[in-house]
Amino acid sequence: MMYLIAAGSAVTGVDLSKADLSGANLSEATLRYADLSDANLSEAILYNASLADTNIGGANLKGANLMNARLERSNLIDSELTGVNLYGAIMADAKLTRCQMIGVNLSFARLNRVDLSRANLRGANLTEADLVDAYLARTNLTGANLSKANLIRAEMSSTNLTGADLRGAVMPDGTIND
Repeated sequence: MMYLIAAGSAVTGVDLSKADLSGANLSEATLRYADLSDANLSEAILYNASLADTNIGGANLKGANLMNARLERSNLIDSELTGVNLYGAIMADAKLTRCQMIGVNLSFARLNRVDLSRANLRGANLTEADLVDAYLARTNLTGANLSKANLIRAEMSSTNLTGADLRGAVMPDGTIND
């Protein structure tokens, strides 16, 4: 099947479930309310793309570039995000339950009210990430860099922080970690 979505395209409500978009350049594309569930977006370029309110559950985004992407209210449950660049991404209210996010770059990302429960963020970069009201229960943050991250009111019960860098982070109770 052929997909005619190019960089800068604006498409609403399109069904791309199970599509092979690996390596595609979708920079600045708008795919609002799209269904990308179980799609292969590995190595795709989604720089500055708008994927708000999109279903990306179960998708493979391994190695994709989503720098400055907008993913508000999107469903990424059970997705593969290992090595993904989400620098500066806006992901308020997104659902990332059980995602594999090893080595992901979430520095300067806005993750307000995001659900990262049971996600694997081993070795992730969350430098200066905004995690206000985030749900991090049972999340694996082993070796993650959370320096200067904002964790105000984050739910962190049973979160694994072994070897995590929390220097300068604002903790859930509002204290600043030394």
